[in-house]
Amino acid sequence: MKRRTLLATLGGAASVGLAGCLGGSEPLADNEIGMSTRAFKPMSKTVETGTTVRWRNTDRGVHTVTAYGDDIPDEAEYFATGGFDSEQAAKNAWYNSTDGGLDPEESFEYTFEVPGEYGYYCIPHEAAGMVGTVVVE
Repeated sequence: MKRRTLLATLGGAASVGLAGCLGGSEPLADNEIGMSTRAFKPMSKTVETGTTVRWRNTDRGVHTVTAYGDDIPDEAEYFATGGFDSEQAAKNAWYNSTDGGLDPEESFEYTFEVPGEYGYYCIPHEAAGMVGTVVVE
């Protein structure tokens, strides 16, 4: 098992009692989404076209922000931590070498240029319900 995967797993197990709590010392800004042990906070966010959203890992474990390739508008550019150009590429990189993960307090930004609904998830925690939506009006 790779060190980063081991640390992510141990970090998640150690913080089960803190599920739902955001770590981090700074409060979230208006266009920020935090990450707790098994959830994006908030799970759903509505923004205007042209808004940059910043996801910040406010947890002690490693997380990803990975768009569902079939759950973003057709005209929208794909997004994922690690800069991957498809959902499959992001998943392959994570499962092969844990690439694309955000360590604690690291962040990822994406500017939403196309109106619509964008579904996304955290690769290692999707089964635990770590999914989110950004609605762009």
